[in-house]
Amino acid sequence: MSAVPRTLLRPALLPVWLGVFALWLLHWLPLPLQAAIGNSLGWLAAQIPSKRRRVGATNLALCFPDASAAQRRRWLRQTFQASIRAALEYGILWWGSAARVRRLVRIDNPEAARGDGVRPVIWLAPHFVGLDMGGIRLTMDQTIVSMYARAQNPVADKYMRHGRTRFSDIVLIERHEGIKATLAAIKRGLPFYYLPDQDHGRLNAVFAPFFGIPAATVSALPRLVKLTDAQVIPVITRQLSWGRGYALRFYPPWENFPSGDLDADVARMNAFIEDRIREMPEQYLWLHRRFKTRPIGETSLYD
Repeated sequence: MSAVPRTLLRPALLPVWLGVFALWLLHWLPLPLQAAIGNSLGWLAAQIPSKRRRVGATNLALCFPDASAAQRRRWLRQTFQASIRAALEYGILWWGSAARVRRLVRIDNPEAARGDGVRPVIWLAPHFVGLDMGGIRLTMDQTIVSMYARAQNPVADKYMRHGRTRFSDIVLIERHEGIKATLAAIKRGLPFYYLPDQDHGRLNAVFAPFFGIPAATVSALPRLVKLTDAQVIPVITRQLSWGRGYALRFYPPWENFPSGDLDADVARMNAFIEDRIREMPEQYLWLHRRFKTRPIGETSLYD
């Protein structure tokens, strides 16, 4: 491990350091064993009443009202299992060899990453549990650009940044830097790994349907494409069963995007994400309050 700044050695951060040490120990284990541990811990976490469990249950009930209660409980349990398994596997991203990271995440169709090979590309990467696995794997082959939200805990922030930058000079743009830095990087020809589907409030957002529910959705994607003439190429990283790692797949570039209708373009993005969620509902980030921001006059859906 590299030298640690003294500011990160405060006693209050000891529990986090113990967690980091646990990940370092776990990363030596075979992947199937790590997966078994993650699945077991995820099963346990799904049994304990918590704010995250309530949020996940609410999201699934809102988005899949026709599914049985038993099915939604199964998806919620599987979501905890997939999320905790992925969290434990961060140790491989942070300390595993390049060869092991390549084995951890396979790219099924790398030839599709560049689209027509002429225009810049925006890789649309929704919040599935394999999001960071796919993003870090892509940095092994080229320099990319991505937005970055600083973690509240400085130890977690240190290692998240380490994992994302250890294989190449990735351009990490913090959210407060705004759109100008992102535009400049895309125009330089760097692929933009874009995470579009969290609720960041009303600023620069429109209410677009997400499983039929108005959801505050950042409207940056059509704006970025219009300003850069980039192609939108969705990319999904799927967590595989039985500790077999992850599979990353690029989807065909979007045609006729943007259309000139901002609301329709954002709705198209959400509809694509919905379709991918239906293929593997247990791997989406249901523990995030996706419907936190409501249209004026509506009450919270999470009370």
